[in-house]
Amino acid sequence: MVSAGIMGTKLPCIASHEGCGEVVGLGSSVKEFKKGDRVMAGLPMHRCGHCPDCLGPDELKRYCPNLKGHVGITIDGAFAEYMVVDARESSRIPDGVSYETAAPMACAGITVWGGLVRAGLKAGETVALVGAGGGLGHLGCQFAKVMGLQVVGIDARDEGLELAKCSGAHVVVDARLGKEKVVEEVKKVTNGMGVHSAITISDAPDAAALGCAITKMHGTMIQIAQPPEVSIPFAELIFRDIRVHGSLTSSRNEAQRMLEFVAEHNITVKTNPFFGLKEIPRLIELAHSGKMAGKGVIIVDEDEIRGGKERRGIK
Repeated sequence: MVSAGIMGTKLPCIASHEGCGEVVGLGSSVKEFKKGDRVMAGLPMHRCGHCPDCLGPDELKRYCPNLKGHVGITIDGAFAEYMVVDARESSRIPDGVSYETAAPMACAGITVWGGLVRAGLKAGETVALVGAGGGLGHLGCQFAKVMGLQVVGIDARDEGLELAKCSGAHVVVDARLGKEKVVEEVKKVTNGMGVHSAITISDAPDAAALGCAITKMHGTMIQIAQPPEVSIPFAELIFRDIRVHGSLTSSRNEAQRMLEFVAEHNITVKTNPFFGLKEIPRLIELAHSGKMAGKGVIIVDEDEIRGGKERRGIK
């Protein structure tokens, strides 16, 4: 999206909006962190602090229209030895969580976590993830299962279906079967009703329509994916009363809650690690190949990663 110019990024701009590391310097107003703390970087930078969103509930602050930008998108990001982040948006990493796990949580994790929060489901209810076997999806499967939800994973890749299943999806459905067959398979495991809520992570042109089609009447489809256009047949909205709710990451409080949840329940990230900034082109090549299962991770300081794990007893 950045390279295509969709985000209005002024180049050059250092990439990666999923970063974490150790605090080495602090602004004069920062009170909640100290040098040596391990933090997960928040995406927004420099909220204005006086608009209705900034003055409203915590879950609205990230929508501040006067933001300076977002790290790795319009402001230099994490593909570097050092990065600058906004302390108001960043979160402390629990001791039991490794940097390799925390970094993908900065966007992939908190985005799908935010979708689940907005779905507002109760234990025992059913959620479907359309795009369940990707970086966001496999985390969503784990979160949802631990939350007590029944999880339906939908993907269009063999690697994705396998990862969704290994990540806790109770049922996996191949999207390549076509919309009618996928709906039929979902209804088989939901007493003919459809899921209580679907979370659409895939940006395939027909993904949003599929997410609505597998959702029960009066249910909610959470749109996370950001394709150029979201296309949904009118019948889903009007005759079946499907409500569509967009979702953008989540709040700082939810980010901290998510990290504690990750530590408590041993949530894992399927990673494809690359060592050193020089390996970024190889990571990008793998990501574009369509064969990557999970998340790509650039480890900038291998010695610090190894030493930190030993000090904290992280495997």
